[in-house]
Amino acid sequence: MKKYSVLFLFCLSATLLLHVQRANAQSTVNGEIFAEVVSALTAAEMAQLNFGKFSPTTQGGQVLITPEGSRMATGTIVLSQGPHQAAGFIITGEDNATFSISLPTQPATITNLANAKTMIVDDWISIPAMGTGVGILAGGMQEIKVGATLNVGSMEDNPVGLYSGTYQIKFDYN
Repeated sequence: MKKYSVLFLFCLSATLLLHVQRANAQSTVNGEIFAEVVSALTAAEMAQLNFGKFSPTTQGGQVLITPEGSRMATGTIVLSQGPHQAAGFIITGEDNATFSISLPTQPATITNLANAKTMIVDDWISIPAMGTGVGILAGGMQEIKVGATLNVGSMEDNPVGLYSGTYQIKFDYN
């Protein structure tokens, strides 16, 4: 019996020793890393925002251009015949990627270079509408149309001449 007890204790000790060694063993694993480079998001102006020709007469008012290109006037503004248009942009990038549109948060100023008189452009609107994830680059591109409101003073405030300026729109991948 003593032999079996010693043998049993030996086997038990060996088993515990193996268990302790396994518990202290290290494990190494290799993880994988991925990255994907996609086409850069680019934008190009295809059509300039053009409020067209008009006369503010005595009080002035506003000239509105919708993203679809319609033009309307308020106040004492008389619209003249001639070209006018919404702004147009082409956005290109990764096929089927979504993107965001950020229209100007501040009014833009346009200036008459002959006399330094100014007008303010605000109330920006776009198709697709401004926001996060509003556009999808189907086929890797999408057209954006932008309209706005031009605030016009009287003929004295805004005399005859060509007024021009710039504004900034931001497009981002989501």
